[in-house]
Amino acid sequence: MVGETLWSTRVRPVGPGIRIERMKRTGIPNVRALIFDLDGTLIDSKRDLVASVNAMLGKVGRGELPEDVIASYVGSGASVLVKRALGTEASEDEVKKALAIFLEHYEEHKLDTTRAYPGVPETLPKLGHYFLAVLTNKPSRASVRILEGLGLSGYFKSIYGGNSFETKKPDPLGAQTILREFDVAPGQALMVGDSEVDVQTARNAGMRALVVNYGFGTHDREAHPADVYLDKFEDLLLLLNHQTG
Repeated sequence: MVGETLWSTRVRPVGPGIRIERMKRTGIPNVRALIFDLDGTLIDSKRDLVASVNAMLGKVGRGELPEDVIASYVGSGASVLVKRALGTEASEDEVKKALAIFLEHYEEHKLDTTRAYPGVPETLPKLGHYFLAVLTNKPSRASVRILEGLGLSGYFKSIYGGNSFETKKPDPLGAQTILREFDVAPGQALMVGDSEVDVQTARNAGMRALVVNYGFGTHDREAHPADVYLDKFEDLLLLLNHQTG
């Protein structure tokens, strides 16, 4: 029932790390497709992103920012990340130059410390009977190369980045494109992310939203509540195994 807060144990004994916020009491609706965010969901890229932003700030003569501040800027794409790091006083030309510096540094260091979150490499092979896609606001080239470098790219039928479409998340264009490719109705798809951008994307595309609790994306849970919250990525299997048609 929409707006009702339920722990999964009150619905059915799914697992202690699964919180169902907005699903009907009848259980999880039939899911055929899973669309994943990247940063903060599949991969822990926080340190490499922070290092690249601070390297950029140093090259443009600015002081470093704290890790958590930079991490809170992640989720809306590289250009927004750089704009936020520079501050509102930065000109468009300054942002453009700084973005080029950031992207160059990040391209060279995107896999220095970035790793898949625990449970991701073990869980993805078990989701072979679902349509899987990645929809991130990170540039597509870097996204693909990171997933390739971590040995995860082969699990996804589609990998789209922030420059793959005319608009970025939370605009639904990317999600809608993936749903058409999979020939899957919005009600049969689940958006899996870590931020309010992912929840908004799901809502705008008519999908349900699942948020992982371990990510670093900004999420006002009062304003943008997800349908399901997971403590661990591998709990996704437990959740899907208890879905109903």
